Amino acid sequence: MKMMMMVMTWKWVIRVIVVTVVSVGIIPLKVKGNTEGDALYTLRRSLSDPDNVLQSWDPTLVNPCTWFHVTCNQANRVTRLDLGNSNLAGHLVPELGKLEHLQYLELYKNNIQGTIPAELGNLKSLISLDLYNNNISGTIPPSLGKLKFLVFLRLNDNRLTGPVPRELTGISSLKVVDVSNNDLCGTIPTSGPFEHIPLNNFENNPRLEGPELLGLASYDTNCS
Repeated sequence: MKMMMMVMTWKWVIRVIVVTVVSVGIIPLKVKGNTEGDALYTLRRSLSDPDNVLQSWDPTLVNPCTWFHVTCNQANRVTRLDLGNSNLAGHLVPELGKLEHLQYLELYKNNIQGTIPAELGNLKSLISLDLYNNNISGTIPPSLGKLKFLVFLRLNDNRLTGPVPRELTGISSLKVVDVSNNDLCGTIPTSGPFEHIPLNNFENNPRLEGPELLGLASYDTNCS
């Protein structure tokens, strides 16, 4: 009995010490992982930020809702990322696809390089994707066709190649598409929402022909 009481006493003492140490900040209490915060911090690590616009992005906080340029809803889920014209350089990361409540992804007028991650097609709530005036290369991912609430798709003034994905013609909500000043190839879609997109939103793509004449030319003509 005496031995059992001594063991219980030591367990209580150890517990008090641990709680005290954590409460005064000697050992930081690890908060449960926040997927959205982790995803955004991965983006931060991939970017050069000479103007320190991401200085408030502290990964030890419970969620990223207090970070500058990040907006959340009442449930503390990220809905906006506003980093346009922020003098950022680097590349996008696949982890951005984990922001399932994101509605606005604004990264225009920076020096973003690399490709558009296919995982952005997982942003099922996205309304606006603004990546214009960067240095993005590679193709437009067909997975963006899964963004059924997308209204604005502005990818102009980059170095994008390949055809305009026909998967985009299935987005009935799409009102604005601008892919001008790239190096796209193939033909300009004319079905679905593209029926009302002005042709000058496709200009200055030397290998892009159109508008598409259905059945008369392959949509990826000039792409080989």
